[in-house]
Parts: sequence; structure tokens; C-alpha cells
Amino acid sequence: MHLPFWLTTALLLPVLLYQGRRARRIIPRLPEAQGSLSGQYGKGTPDLRLLVIGESTAAGVGVSSHEQGLASQLARELHGRSGQTISWHTFGVNGIRLDQLNRKLVSVELPEADVVLLSMGVNDTTGFTPRYQFRRQLGMLRETLTPHYPGPVYLLSVPPMHLFTALPSPLRQIMGWRARQLNRVYQQLAREAPADFQYRSYGALTDSSLLASDGFHPSDRGYQAIAAALAESGSLQAGSGRK
Repeated sequence: MHLPFWLTTALLLPVLLYQGRRARRIIPRLPEAQGSLSGQYGKGTPDLRLLVIGESTAAGVGVSSHEQGLASQLARELHGRSGQTISWHTFGVNGIRLDQLNRKLVSVELPEADVVLLSMGVNDTTGFTPRYQFRRQLGMLRETLTPHYPGPVYLLSVPPMHLFTALPSPLRQIMGWRARQLNRVYQQLAREAPADFQYRSYGALTDSSLLASDGFHPSDRGYQAIAAALAESGSLQAGSGRK
């Protein structure tokens, strides 16, 4: 138990509740992206099949079309760098937490994939999901995905919420503190079970032009920046998943 975090949160609770309610009122709630949930760059049989699952970033919040979203932009980056044929598919729900995502995935027919990326954490941060539950739910996710994808799940770093200028202070700092705690769960799992989980981080979107109109989600350029950072790492290559 992180006693300093919980003591600080308890002391600031009246302020945090007020700021949280106000933020929900004034921050625009943008819709999920529209259009096809899948696509391909290159011709013929894909050399790599990419699947992105998770919350608002997987749902393409901040852009109008899934072709502008993370999965498509990442597939485009990998295709452009390697010349290989890359297919992509995305499945995301705005506002979802990890336990809810697990329940949905049980009844969703997912495509087979060579690389699966999980983009989660913001809603579990704001919902104060206990770390032990978050870790257990990640294990459940791994079990759910195994029939479709036996390779490691790539855990994308929890966004640094202390840099979310759309949130007021001290709410922003408390959310950032909590996000870092959940992010460390990712890092610990990746160290302890590398066959099941890999951790991947990307730079914070500090340039306002990389953010959508809500100042919270990535814009088209923001998703492109994240995709470029992930592709630059060189770790998401054809054959990196276990077929």
C-alpha cells in the first residue's frame, strides 16, 4: 500500500471531488472514430498482423476516422519503414476500465494477430483501480487472448496524466501520481513474465498541436507521433509474435 499517496488523496478529497466533477462538465466529450476497424498497407498476404485493443486511444477518440487512429498509423509507419505488408485491426471503447474490457473480449470475435498492443490505464487511474486488481485483470486478459495470440502482449505506457493541462491542479498531480503507480505494474509484469508481457513507452504529447480539441486525447498528428515512436523502437517487427 502506498500510504503517502492515499494520505495525500484523503486530505485533498473535497478539492479533488469538486475539480473532478467540474472537469467532467467542461472538458468536451469527443466521439469515437468512425469507419472501418481494420485495413492493410501493402499488397498480398500480410507479413505482420497488428491488433490494438483498449480504451479511448484504441477507439480513436480525437480523430474522425480509424484510419487516423493509432492502429492504422502504426501499421502505416511499419509498412513505410520495412516495405512489408502490414494489416491492422483496432478494438476500443471510450471510458472503459480493464475489468470491463475483459468482459467484452470474452464475447468479441478477435482476428488472429502477430502483434497485440494494449492501450489502457487512464480510466483505471481516474477510477482508482487497486494495483493488485489491475495486475490480476492483466493476467485474465492474457488468458483471454491466448487462443488468438500466444505471443507477448505489448503494454503501452499509461499516459503521464500530470502533464494533462486540461486537468486543474492538484487533481492533475494526483492523477499523474496514480498513473505512474499503474505504469509500474506494467513494468513489473514485463520484467517478471517477458513471454507474456512486453512494456513499451513513448514520449509525452506536450505540444498542443498533437492534442485534440479537448486537450486530453491525441489529434491526428498526436497518433502519428505515438506511432512513429513505437515504430522507431524497432521491436514491432514481422515475426515478433509467436505464430
